[in-house]
Amino acid sequence: MRTRQSPDQLFYSSSRLIIRLLLIGILVPAPQGKELPDLEKKIDELVRASGAETVAVAYYDLATGRELLINPDVSFHAASTMKVPVMMEIFRQAASGKLSLGQRIPVKNDFASIVDGSHYSLTPDSDSDQSLYTRAGQTETIRELMRMMITVSSNLATNLLIERVTPARVMDLMHTIGAEHIRVLRGVEDGKAFQQGLNNTTTARDLMIILRRIAERRAVSAKASDEMIKIMLDQKFNEGIPAGVPRNARVSHKTGSITRINHDAAIVYPPGRKPYVLVVLTRGIEDEKLAHKLIADISRVVYEATTK
Repeated sequence: MRTRQSPDQLFYSSSRLIIRLLLIGILVPAPQGKELPDLEKKIDELVRASGAETVAVAYYDLATGRELLINPDVSFHAASTMKVPVMMEIFRQAASGKLSLGQRIPVKNDFASIVDGSHYSLTPDSDSDQSLYTRAGQTETIRELMRMMITVSSNLATNLLIERVTPARVMDLMHTIGAEHIRVLRGVEDGKAFQQGLNNTTTARDLMIILRRIAERRAVSAKASDEMIKIMLDQKFNEGIPAGVPRNARVSHKTGSITRINHDAAIVYPPGRKPYVLVVLTRGIEDEKLAHKLIADISRVVYEATTK
């Protein structure tokens, strides 16, 4: 007659078996972060060779949970990367019924400064897309304006949408998801706000938090996340992170640049595996082409470390 083991006996027996298996190599703990010291060294070499004033990198691999953070909480002018939080808030308001993505709103080039309410307008020559300026007085859907804001980085579309959803609501959403240091205060080209230092800013960590949430399909809803990913997959400016990965890797991303500032924030989909998030923020490189090259080179070494 067999004696039944007590729960405690079963626990200790199982524990001893696991220890034996570990000792003989049948069970091996996953090498979390094994490659990351080498990766950080390679990135540091690239940054030092670039002559950049400051570079921040945030990386998170959804397949393994590995993470690499370099200057993650240094604040940068956000440039056009702030358009991703605006997009997320648009989807949140659409989900709550506050707006419809098919709703048409007037196209105008007249906005109020956050400093004193005085009026200002955007300069077409300073915008990466001029097509919307010829349509003043007409209307366009929120969905199309959002597409233009992300894929061709239209500043005019951005200001129309920020005015509709409000910076305060965007910031409320960012705090809700844990992006505590990003600031979306205003639209583009508010000169009086700029002079007073009231700028849209971000950190690499916060952009990683935002994109990780989208990649994990937890931004507003799974459906909304999928739509955001699809919009960013159609990005037209691909000199940064996409230039550092093979052509069969999909990149859903948003760039941002102003004088001596160049950023790229992406969800990268290597073939046959879960994606990873990569954010590269740069400051102090005069030549935009050299800034793009640095971002592409960092993207390349990250891709190699992730997929080898």
